[in-house]
Amino acid sequence: MTDKYSKEIRSTVTSEGNVELSITKIPVPTPTDDEVLVEVHAAPISPSDLALLITFGGDLSNINISGSEENTVASMKVHPAMMKSMKSRLDQAMPAGNEGAGIVIDAGSNVKHLTGKTVGLAGGAMYSQYICVPAVNCLVMDDETTPAEAASSFVNPMTALSFVETMKMENHSGIVNTAAASNLGQMLVKICNDDGIPLVNIVRTQEQVDLLKNIGAKYVCNTSEENFKETLVTALIETGATLGFDATGGGNNGELPGQILAAMEIASNSASGEYSRYGSETYKQVYIYGGLDPSPTILKRSYGMSWGLGGWLLMPMLKKIGMEKLQEMRVRVAKEIKTTFASGYGQEISFEEMLQPEIIQAYAQQKTGNKFLVNPQM
Repeated sequence: MTDKYSKEIRSTVTSEGNVELSITKIPVPTPTDDEVLVEVHAAPISPSDLALLITFGGDLSNINISGSEENTVASMKVHPAMMKSMKSRLDQAMPAGNEGAGIVIDAGSNVKHLTGKTVGLAGGAMYSQYICVPAVNCLVMDDETTPAEAASSFVNPMTALSFVETMKMENHSGIVNTAAASNLGQMLVKICNDDGIPLVNIVRTQEQVDLLKNIGAKYVCNTSEENFKETLVTALIETGATLGFDATGGGNNGELPGQILAAMEIASNSASGEYSRYGSETYKQVYIYGGLDPSPTILKRSYGMSWGLGGWLLMPMLKKIGMEKLQEMRVRVAKEIKTTFASGYGQEISFEEMLQPEIIQAYAQQKTGNKFLVNPQM
């Protein structure tokens, strides 16, 4: 039914200060009564995967290669300042890949009905040819859905849906999202259109503006335009959005989170018409949930005293949402995987290609429109 061994990608931070990417072989596991064995056909490389793969501190300008084909090892120096935070993973060959999809090729006695089904998975070690998981962890797709279509069925869809749930739980009425032309951003546009939620999208090129307009976005602000701040304020006045999600961690020379808060303050003051030396009483919140821009986050406090800036993580938010709502979200994702939650990829690569210097440098750029899809069966 399967090969005797399963190949998988491992990432190791060594005591010598290197991060190494390699291919290893492990025995193919046998599912227990409530488990399934999945032959993985598609797993995306997302920003969250890069944190483990190359640590965000790897020297991409000097990648050394040893061995060839399945014995290839790619090695790069880790910035010394990052090594202190790596102590807990030193010299451990860690499996990688947060999510993916494949076909169930074997199943335990209690879940035999899943054999042959295409399923989406999350939870790690998805850069593997075969993976054994509890059946309850699988998101079962329609028979017409391919593994490539189901590969990004967790991180981006659940993040986009959880933005909306955060908005509801914190009593906001609209959302601002940065890096909005990403796969996640496009999903959020479609969700907000379907659910009647005001959404302000922030991008950095006219091409990205056009892309979002073409899928139904009403408010798209371009940071490269001279009138960006004025456009943002106008959009916030019209939408009343007071909750922002920032994927950059900085953006606009580190000032983007603060610029969003400042624009929210101007919009709030224009609505109230009353002056206060402490600023508006409207609470404004921006969450940083990514680090696309490594520059420092700069705050120029021109937005009163009723504001917040914090970090946002998906898994803690899903715990707050609870199992009942989470299951509703999973059902929606499976139903709309080819529409609302469809993902596009620039390149499909094998394990061996994943370790080549020029490809590592390419997927590490996290360039919009060029997301990489790993096919462990290639």
